[in-house]
Amino acid sequence: MGNRYSIIRDKNPREIVLLKSFPCKYGKCTFCNYIEDNSLDEEEINKINFIELEKITGELKILEVINSGSVFEIPKKTLEKIREISKEKNIRIIYFEAYWSYKNRLKEIIEFFKGFEIRFKVGIESFDENFRNNILNKGLYYSYIEEISNYFYSVCLMVCMEGQSKEMIEKDIELALRYFKRVTVNVFINNGTKIKQNKKLLTWFLEEYKYLEELEDVELLYDNKDFGVYEQ
Repeated sequence: MGNRYSIIRDKNPREIVLLKSFPCKYGKCTFCNYIEDNSLDEEEINKINFIELEKITGELKILEVINSGSVFEIPKKTLEKIREISKEKNIRIIYFEAYWSYKNRLKEIIEFFKGFEIRFKVGIESFDENFRNNILNKGLYYSYIEEISNYFYSVCLMVCMEGQSKEMIEKDIELALRYFKRVTVNVFINNGTKIKQNKKLLTWFLEEYKYLEELEDVELLYDNKDFGVYEQ
């Protein structure tokens, strides 16, 4: 049994909800098992989501909405409920996830949630193009990093996977810290996909990058349940 609502009180305090959604438009990432939470049953999706959204208190004035895909795969009725609850609870800032290919549609969400500050997060996983696209199969291509940071407030990295190197991780973290307002660094844990954790890299990373815990704009997740929301 999972948990779909949580409150984060340390860095970047906010309420967070893990919602169900339609299948991820892309859905081909080799490391991802989140898409198992997707559904085609819109009635079921909205029913589950409404229950979780009613738990929002608004005490921190910031809400993060995550789902197994992008905000564009969340049914309209759920989006309307998010808007309604956010107005009722005086939420000021809402975070949403979006896949890179949706970049030119982000303004639709900004318009739909007019009156709120909308911040978008993107899972880049790595800035190394070969690893990102040929190993992780992200299908994510860009010309320069500012192209991403112009659209997205926050970026997510994945570290300690087979196929990565120390140099790649060092460069990824350096670039993320330089170009994005907020960074989430996820330590990869084995999840049943063909991508596996590199234990040697993990040992090195835990020693070398423990300081990330002290940086105000970086959230370091040792487990994908560290935000308090998960579905198993």
